[in-house]
Amino acid sequence: MTNTATSPSRGPGHPAAPPTSRPGARSARLRIVLTAILLTALTVVVAGTLQAGDNIGAPGRLLAGYGVAWALFAAAVWTVRKIPARAATVLVLVGSAAVAVAGLTAQPRTSNDMYRYAWDGRVQAAGISPYAHPPAAPELARLRDPWLFPTRQACEGWGLTHTRGGLCVRINRPTVPTIYPPVAEGWYLAVHSLSPPDSRHKPLQVGGAVLALGTTLALLRALRRRGDPRRAPSRAALWAWCPAVSLEAVNNAHIDTLGVLFVVLALGTATAGARRGVLLGTAIAVKLLPVLALPGALSGQRRPSRVLRVVAAVLTAVALAYVPYVAASGTGVLGYLPGYLHEEGYQPGHVRRFALLRLLLPDAAAGVAAAALLTLIGLHVWWRGDPARPWRGALLLTGTALLLFSPSYPWYSLLVVALVAMDGRWEWLTVTLAGTTLYLAGRLLPGFPLQAWAYGTAATVIIIAACLRSGGARGAPTSSWVPGDEDTAEPRPGSPSPSPGTSH
Repeated sequence: MTNTATSPSRGPGHPAAPPTSRPGARSARLRIVLTAILLTALTVVVAGTLQAGDNIGAPGRLLAGYGVAWALFAAAVWTVRKIPARAATVLVLVGSAAVAVAGLTAQPRTSNDMYRYAWDGRVQAAGISPYAHPPAAPELARLRDPWLFPTRQACEGWGLTHTRGGLCVRINRPTVPTIYPPVAEGWYLAVHSLSPPDSRHKPLQVGGAVLALGTTLALLRALRRRGDPRRAPSRAALWAWCPAVSLEAVNNAHIDTLGVLFVVLALGTATAGARRGVLLGTAIAVKLLPVLALPGALSGQRRPSRVLRVVAAVLTAVALAYVPYVAASGTGVLGYLPGYLHEEGYQPGHVRRFALLRLLLPDAAAGVAAAALLTLIGLHVWWRGDPARPWRGALLLTGTALLLFSPSYPWYSLLVVALVAMDGRWEWLTVTLAGTTLYLAGRLLPGFPLQAWAYGTAATVIIIAACLRSGGARGAPTSSWVPGDEDTAEPRPGSPSPSPGTSH
């Protein structure tokens, strides 16, 4: 029997009906072009901002440039969401490379930490432990060159300082030993060994770009393993195109990026076992902050044997990394860490951090309260977290720690940026914005309680977004899009179902 509802067949003289996908294809092409334009503009703005000056001579211009860059970044992330996965992946990788190259267009602009990295690599290449002597020590005089130790006549400009002995040096804190853990020191040695003579700051910046791109690739792989390759590129873009990555991981070459890469590999490509523990322990031996990801790595793992495997692997990796340096320097491997904590205002009697807690508590109680809160959150993440999404608990604990400790260094939050890319909860990027604002605008607003305002605003945005997302998950579907809501979708077959106690 003939179905009268079907369309009549067309004869040879009639053109074929246009495929229904053409409007969608046209829309996708427009989105691809628009995203490419936004990424081009982002790259140009980042490069131009770095040419505007440094954080001492031009903090206002840098802050304005950063603001424009973040606006372009947000627009690009928005447009890439509905682009087909293959084209979006290409845009993510090309954009990641372009934004990283923009960071290479100038010498470090807001931090001189990289010069200590270069010095530590040089010292180790000479067969000396970096923990043995500070840069100004006479024992290391033979290693000095005019780049890191300019003559007194040329000792002018950003990042240069004089020691009490009259030595001009580009390295910060030249009279104290290094603070960096052993895997970081191994990276400095590797970069120095592979660098051409007199290449100065470029090898470390190029190394930062390689680590940033490597993290983008690791994120794409980890997000695809979740069983949703369609959303993987838009999530990875939260790291790949983030201005903080170009500015802190590449231009300032902060070593935090190496630790971030190991954390992404630990949480995204390894199950809760020895391999995850080794990767996370390696990250901790780059910089101590990734220890906050440990409860996330143990999310929902209540079997003592599995918990012990992860923790034992973490401790073993850290211990093995320290062995050669302990053999050379003994307890000196702690370097300047105790002095740094006092200098930055984290110790009792010298408290200048914990801005949000100090609004409610005396200075002496702020540090204790922060430790107690983080302990409770860590226990919650471990016991109630989702083992299928360990990065969620890691983001909650790491982001909360930065809110409570309120550091003025935006590169501390590079780990938060990567965890945001894994989890999709964009609101935590405000932690990075708070650190950047505090770091640059402090000179513009002396006396203003910027620390409390910056981190208080970030905390407010995070709480509001969490409430909106929670309400959207309980109620009927709405037309508004909240990044991260896609995690409430059905898990792929064979994957663990989300725990009712998943951390938010």
